[in-house]
Amino acid sequence: MTKAVYLREEVAIPSGVEVSIEGMKVRVKGPKGVLERDFSHARGIILRLEDGKVVVEAYFADRRKKALVGTIASHIENMIIGVTKGWRYKLKIITTHFPATVKVVGNEVLIENFLGEKAPRRAKIVGNVKVTVKGKDVIVEGIDLEAVAQTAANIELATKVKDKDRRVFVDGIYIYERGPAE
Repeated sequence: MTKAVYLREEVAIPSGVEVSIEGMKVRVKGPKGVLERDFSHARGIILRLEDGKVVVEAYFADRRKKALVGTIASHIENMIIGVTKGWRYKLKIITTHFPATVKVVGNEVLIENFLGEKAPRRAKIVGNVKVTVKGKDVIVEGIDLEAVAQTAANIELATKVKDKDRRVFVDGIYIYERGPAE
């Protein structure tokens, strides 16, 4: 096992975005909002600002520290994309047997008449995420990538079909597109 003596990753800060670092807490402020994240669990990693860049570095990095440096840099990059463009997941409603209806009520998505079931299936909306239903599409949008992705996963999991042949019962709500919202 070889250790890297010095490991460094840089994340560029675009104009219109403010990044502040207090210890291991990162705060990113942009035109769409503010995101905060605590990386204090990452022992041996150094975070600092330098010439319009966020620098993530580690000394004598083993496998775990190497992975952490890349992961933290990616999280900060995703936060910057979130406050500038935002994140969007698109899901498709596929019904072949029963006409299911999908609607947003409060902080959850209700899927009614799925496979002819009497009780509606429910999917929790995580964090400050906006869910809209347009025809056969469900659009999940927000600035926090993890909240948007978890909400989309909750919707997909709520319509998971158990104990049936997947080739026949293809009913469900499936993610078909994801990425930054333009």
